[in-house]
Amino acid sequence: MRDTVVVRDLGCGTGSMGRWLAPRLRAPQQWFVHDRDADLARRAAAALPVPATPVVGNLADVDPTGTDVVVCSALLDLLTATEIETLARDCAAAGAAVLWTLSVSGRVRFDPADPGDAPIAAAFDAHQRRGGLAGPDAPDLAADALARAGYAVRRETSPWRLAGGSAGSRPLAEEWLRGWLDAAAEQDPVLDVDGYLARRLEAPFAVEVGHVDVLGLPR
Repeated sequence: MRDTVVVRDLGCGTGSMGRWLAPRLRAPQQWFVHDRDADLARRAAAALPVPATPVVGNLADVDPTGTDVVVCSALLDLLTATEIETLARDCAAAGAAVLWTLSVSGRVRFDPADPGDAPIAAAFDAHQRRGGLAGPDAPDLAADALARAGYAVRRETSPWRLAGGSAGSRPLAEEWLRGWLDAAAEQDPVLDVDGYLARRLEAPFAVEVGHVDVLGLPR
């Protein structure tokens, strides 16, 4: 690596990945924060505790040449298998390490359980795969693509745990629940999501939403 670590954050959003990772690298850094939304890219660059340059464009425009680390968060499930494969090859050609976090795994577990959990989860997963997107297949696709590109690969689960019975976390749990149900209803309008939502909101609940982080290190 160079004296200054060059990091690219793909689909940076408001910069949460950079705010978390930059202090942990413990080295001089230069970040390039990529997003299709110019305002988000500028906000992310301004929020980082290290020098950061906003880059506006699509994933296909990214050239990781000269990059040490390529990161992303909650992005892979929005890509196709071909896009993930291409990204892995491009990162390998650059010799960059990768940390791709918070890809949905398709695992959703409620406490207490409800008969509607499984059909709604299946509809949500199908919605995530619409148009050939990776959806919950993203972690496996990414790990396999990186292995084929020559990386040493490590996967770790990183589930969200939301408690719908706690006053502090109830609003977040409800917001996630409504978004989950909206996607399922769009995929399968026959589902009784209104009845399911009513049952969930009338009593405390907890939910674990599966995500997977993938680390790839050049051999």
